[in-house]
Order: sequence, then structure tokens, then C-alpha cells
Amino acid sequence: MKLSLALAAALCHIGSASEAVLSSPTPPEASPPFVPGRIFVDGAVRDAAGAELADVYGCCASKALSADECPEGTESEHRRLLTRVKIGSMVQMTREESLGALDSAVKAWDGGSGVWPQMALSERIAAVQKFLAELKHKREEIVNVLMYEIGKNRPDAEAEFDRTLQFAKKTIEYIQSSDEFGSGWDASNGATRLFLSRHAVGIVLCLGPYNYPLNETYATLIPALLMGNVALLKLPTVGGLAHLLTIEAFAKTLPPGTINFVSGKGRVTMPPLMESGKIDSLAFIGGSSAADKLIKAHPEPHRLKLFLQLEAKNMGVYLPDVFESGSEHMDTVMRETVVGTLSYNGQRCTALKLLFVPKDHAAQFANMLAERVENMSVGLPWETSNSKHSQITPLPYVGRLEYMRSLIDDAVAKGAKIVNKNGGRVIGGGKDGGESTLMIPAVLYPVTPDMKLYEEEQFGPVIPIAPYDSIDEVLRYSREGKYGQQVSIFKSAATETSAQLVDRFATVYGKININSQCGRSPDTAPFSGRRSSAMGTLSVAHALREFSIPTVVSYKDVGANSELVKGMEEHSNFLQSAS
Repeated sequence: MKLSLALAAALCHIGSASEAVLSSPTPPEASPPFVPGRIFVDGAVRDAAGAELADVYGCCASKALSADECPEGTESEHRRLLTRVKIGSMVQMTREESLGALDSAVKAWDGGSGVWPQMALSERIAAVQKFLAELKHKREEIVNVLMYEIGKNRPDAEAEFDRTLQFAKKTIEYIQSSDEFGSGWDASNGATRLFLSRHAVGIVLCLGPYNYPLNETYATLIPALLMGNVALLKLPTVGGLAHLLTIEAFAKTLPPGTINFVSGKGRVTMPPLMESGKIDSLAFIGGSSAADKLIKAHPEPHRLKLFLQLEAKNMGVYLPDVFESGSEHMDTVMRETVVGTLSYNGQRCTALKLLFVPKDHAAQFANMLAERVENMSVGLPWETSNSKHSQITPLPYVGRLEYMRSLIDDAVAKGAKIVNKNGGRVIGGGKDGGESTLMIPAVLYPVTPDMKLYEEEQFGPVIPIAPYDSIDEVLRYSREGKYGQQVSIFKSAATETSAQLVDRFATVYGKININSQCGRSPDTAPFSGRRSSAMGTLSVAHALREFSIPTVVSYKDVGANSELVKGMEEHSNFLQSAS
């Protein structure tokens, strides 16, 4: 892919730092996977015979090139051609097939009388634990798929798998230790006795993202299943192969119809599900426009229980005192900034996406950040440099690269400069551009309100730096902005200004980070947002509440009622404890 004229003209280096480090093209640690498309409906695993299939391509095959085969001036370590490789296929379900999966879910739910919702909570816990045990055997396969399909480096892919299982384990532990799930009869209301627990909403439609296809999806799916819901899982178009590797584990441990997979084009498969009116809860992680369309398609949206995690434009706000602090504190600030902006190529909803820096220090800050970005290793997910895996890896598909380039071109045309050397340049495309999506991050300065980057969520390796004269400019951005997930405040002293920022931001954002990047962890803390960033709260405890309804059994302790209720307890699954 060739550099645009605007980008080529804007490659500007303000400091004297080294170039971006390319990871050594060592042999891959694992061979490219191939995951065939399959169908999982009503507990049955079927191959794709007769079904429409879409090939799935991932990164990347690497071929060494000569100097003559590369753009002029290409360094020797950059002389290779990266091409996409076929790593699997995905069944493209029709409208009718999608509705067939819904029929299975309706049968399994059976108005709340199905096998799964009628199980004792302790039995559902045991079944999910068996599923997780089966899933562990798929760890290496799933990690390999995450590397090839979405370009996640090995340590991050391993961390996603491990954190997913850890989240599920903590969720179960919370159920077993909490008073919310049937701990006994409350006798604090006079003669009235109350038994409180939580139970299912109904049929949950789960749609997860491509960037954390396992972790983010399971953070809603597992709590929903534990609470007795029946689930329809829409596999993401990108990142869906990892889910195909879980089919046998689900089939082996859960009753038929408890979970059904839907794959293919969302505009074909999703509208009929919502239009049926049989979806009781929507768990959606993605873009707000898609969420709005799904919700509007439901004939009775007032009864649709929603959990939405959407876009974000998280600010990093740097106060003047930061630049008067010692080198040790500044080093911490810069380290948090680099990780916050570029961890997994910036493809995180929690990434820092706009950095507000005092005007007097902005150029200095841009240079410092550019130097650190240039020293990051750029390569394929399994490659290493100095025994460390690539920090910057290919974007998962060309559309993401094209969007990054459009944002860069727009900013450059309106006066921004690319601060870091080779920022925005694609590695591995050869003379003709090729198929490579491996882009060196771009640090852009100054970014101003008339640029797309100022408002739009880039969700990729582009770092905009916006200089400010007055803190009122920052407050105006937060007050008038569309999103409200998180913000990071970087400072070195406990000033009145920083305290006022916390107070003002507390009504705008779900989380305020002090001298650290934005992030979801720890999983015991609520992960929330306001405005167009979220509806609902995610954590070990909150996810269970999002996909259940508090349900009370009550009686008055008069006459023979107590003995009658004791007899009921012996035969009731709902009145049992979770342990």
C-alpha cells in the first residue's frame, strides 16, 4: 500500500530518536491454523456441508524481498512481503437458519420451564465448571487463532484466555459467597419471612467484539448462563474462529439448546431475531449505531433488558506540574501513556485516544512520546526482538488500516505533523502496497477541533496530541462530548485544579484514573460509562445482576406456614443455596 501524498509530505521528525524497531522475523512458534466452518444449534455439532461459507484470512506469511522489490529507502530489516493466509471458514447463515437457532433457544427456555433454567443454581455452576475444564484443553489452539486472526501478540493472546477463565472462576466464587443468591430466610421484617435470590431474564442475545472475542464475550455470556438464561451467541465476523473451537466443550457439558451459535452477516441474521420479539435481553459490545438498529427492531423495546458497552474517546489530561516533576515521575507518566495508547495497537475501548497537553509543554511532550514509540518493536504476533514479543502487530483487516490512513490524512491536511519517524508507514507491502496491514504508529501534533481525530474514536495506532491554553478547554470537551467511559489525569502535586477536575469528571465518566492508563481491571471493580459509551455495568458481581432479576419468596410466620415452607425447601431447586 503506497503512502498518500499528504502523509508522505507530513513525515516529520522533531526529535533525534531512533527508528521504530522491527521484530526479528524468526520462524513462527506455531503453524497457521485452519478452523473449518461448522454449525452449532440445539446441542448438535454439524459440518458445513451444503452451507454457504466465507473464507477467513489472517496474518501473515512472510517472504524476504530484495532492495529492488521494495520502495526506495526501505531499510534492510523491513524488506519482506507480508501476505494474508487462509486460516478457516465461517458459515454464512441465512435468515431462516438464524430463526432455526432461535427456535432451539425458545424450546430450551420453554417459558422459563426448560431444563437449564429449572436446574438448581449449584447444578448450573457445576455444569459451567465442567465447561471451563474442557475449555482449558483448547488453550493453545485458541491462542494461536487469536494471533493469526486478529493480530494479537502471544503474551496478550495468552492473557486473554487466562483472564477469561479467571473471570468465570471469580464469578462463581462470588455467587457462592454472596447473600444475593439464596442465603436463607430474612426474619428482620416482623412476622414476614423473605427468601431472596436472583434468576434468569430469558433468552439473551450476545454479540461480542473482534478485539477481545473471548474475554469480552464471556464476561457477559458466562454470568448470563449461570443465572439460568438461554443464550444465542452471534459470532463476530472478525475474531469468530476462536468460538468455533469451543463448540465441543459446550456440547459436552450443557443441555441442548442452552447455547446456540449464529454466524454470518449481521444485517442478515440479526434483524429477524430482534423482530421476532422473543429476545428478552441484549448483551452488545460494539458500535452505538449498530446497537440502536438492533434495539429499534424489537417490537417491544420497553421489555428488552439491555447491556451495552460501546465507543469511547478517553482523554489523557496532563497538568502543567507534571512537567516540573522529577525524571522518575515523568518516566512513569510516559510509560503509562505509551501502554495506554498503544497496547494491542490501541484497539481497546479503554485506550487513551486524545491527549490534552499544556501548550507550553506540548512540543516537548510530543518529542518524548515519539522517541518511545520509535523504540517499540513492530512485527508479527509470534516474532520477538530482544526476547520480547512484538508490541505493534498487524491490524486485523484492511478496513482498519484504511480508516487509520483517512484520519491521518485529514489531520495532516489541516495542519498536524507526524512527529515520529516513519509514523503511519506500512511495513511489508512491497512496491505495490500488497496486503500488509502492519502499520508503524503515528504520533500527531498539534491536533485541533476541526480534525476528525479530535472527535472520532480511532481504535488503532494513531496518537493525537491536542495542546490547550486553559483547563476550561478540557472541561468543555468533557462536558460537550458524546462519550463518557474513562479519563486519565496526570499530575505530580495535589493541587486545587486536579481536585476540581475529579469533581467535574465524576458526573461525566465511569472511571477516573490518576497517573495511570485507562483500563477495565480489576474485574471486581465496576466497569461502567455514561452517554454513548455504555448502558449497564460490568464486573464479577454486576454482570450477574445485569442478566438476572431479584426474585423474592415470602410468607408470614403464623400457624403452620413455617413447617409447610420447610417441606417445600426439600423439593425446590430455587430455594436451595448456591454452594
